[in-house]
Amino acid sequence: MSRRELREQIFKLLFRIEFNDKTEMPQQVIMFFDQEEKPVTESEKEEIEDKYARILEKREELDAMLDEKATGWNVSRMGKVDLTILRLALFEMLHDDKIPVSVAINEAVELAKKFGQTDSPGFVNGVLAKFVK
Repeated sequence: MSRRELREQIFKLLFRIEFNDKTEMPQQVIMFFDQEEKPVTESEKEEIEDKYARILEKREELDAMLDEKATGWNVSRMGKVDLTILRLALFEMLHDDKIPVSVAINEAVELAKKFGQTDSPGFVNGVLAKFVK
């Protein structure tokens, strides 16, 4: 599985937190892997689960940073797809030394093109650009 495909899987799993209670998430993770049409290897599953868990640990910090930088927006008003993409990208920018900032931003824009609304790529790019300045 390519890095982009792994990132997409992490996004899909992370997106579930918007619609499920925290106590339901362990079962949601199991269901995610059971229902996913593209099979993953054990090492890919571990990588997806690890990054997902690390993002959840930093969720409050990431949301606070997004609230601060997203002028005129806060996380409660953002679209769920855009918010999930921003959390993933911001985590990669700040806490994943293996991923260059420019790659994290580019991949976030690509996710926004695939899963978001028409204006999602521009919104995601604009918010993330504020973290680079």
